[in-house]
Amino acid sequence: MPDIITTMNWILFLALFPLSFVWLKNAYKIFIKKDFTNVAVKKGELPPNPKKWAPYVGLLNLFAGLALIWAIFGVVLFAYPYNLWTGIASVTIWFKVIGEFIIKQHAHPISFNKKKVLKG
Repeated sequence: MPDIITTMNWILFLALFPLSFVWLKNAYKIFIKKDFTNVAVKKGELPPNPKKWAPYVGLLNLFAGLALIWAIFGVVLFAYPYNLWTGIASVTIWFKVIGEFIIKQHAHPISFNKKKVLKG
């Protein structure tokens, strides 16, 4: 019976498949279909000009998806050691999360001149 470490490694490895699929699908939607509905969405709202931010989000998704595919093929075809493929996967996931956060913050700048509308 596998121990908990082996089980967690399998879960991490199997999670790379849907992550890479979703990220490559998002890049395809941005670059090929010109669908900007998921570009820099913050609190359910698109930025004022999503077309401006689409190349950045598309490249981030493309590179992150390809890096995970590289890690998957490295494990399956080239028998990458544990430290190598988990390092590639973890750095890629964090790079994607932090990169999207930065793009969202730049696409939705903070405005201090907003006037609050009172209801009631």
